Amino acid sequence: MRIAAIVGAYNEELVLGACLENLARQGVEFLVLDNDSTDRTHAIASSFGGRGLIGIERLPRHGTFRLIDQLRRKEQLAHELDADWVMHVDADEIRLAPDSSSTLARAVAEVDAAGFNAINFQEFTFLPVLEAPQHAAADFERTMRWYYPFLPKPNHRLNLWKKPRKPVDLVTHAGHRVKFAGMRIAPKAFPMRHYPFLSREQAVEKYAHRSFDEAERRRRWHGWRGRLSPEMIQLPAASELRLYTSDDALDASEPRKTHILEDRLERARPGSRPVKPTGLARWIERIAWRLRRL
Repeated sequence: MRIAAIVGAYNEELVLGACLENLARQGVEFLVLDNDSTDRTHAIASSFGGRGLIGIERLPRHGTFRLIDQLRRKEQLAHELDADWVMHVDADEIRLAPDSSSTLARAVAEVDAAGFNAINFQEFTFLPVLEAPQHAAADFERTMRWYYPFLPKPNHRLNLWKKPRKPVDLVTHAGHRVKFAGMRIAPKAFPMRHYPFLSREQAVEKYAHRSFDEAERRRRWHGWRGRLSPEMIQLPAASELRLYTSDDALDASEPRKTHILEDRLERARPGSRPVKPTGLARWIERIAWRLRRL
């Protein structure tokens, strides 16, 4: 059985190598859709020739980030690829099997044999923290060990599917949820590590300095990302997140419904109500409150 990932990338030289290395280890082939990168993204993708790389395709950018162009092209590529299963992937993601002793390819084969044709991923968002604000591209998976589970709605990352006869729809849900007739979703979500940025400086460059398409802003596709200014990008403390020890120990309990940077944006609004802390940060605040009453 052949599994093919379509990896979208724009100036992702810091994380693309890790993404593609992981896909190769997982038994997944990949096509890289390069949105006119100006860094080493194309060279890094090219280095995987003979190691799972199907090809590299350039998608013109015209100075603006237009997600709809990427998704429409991915829909076409997914229909054209000679593959049994297809996955929509971003360059800052590490997709995994539910058990680290297996591979994604073997896990998907088991899902296929059980009669399901779509797989959801549970997202675990990894961030740099105040105590460790900078992470090098060569070993960020080893050094950036703080995360939170993220689940704003059920099946938020439903983007691995068995190829149907007709093209699928990736546009309706902005790439997060694929749509096609006769979908049968596997009951168990697979884990996904997400590394949006490796330092505050990269976050500023990636989000605050990005030109977003206005029509997509009106559709609320980019949400908080399209409203960030550099001063709003502040790193969390390690105590606000969970400590990563292994893929098998990733904790999906009490997932966040909003990203931490989105919370900081809401706090910056005039007259906004404070955002309640969650998880470990909420527990620490309760302990501190009790100590103050002693």
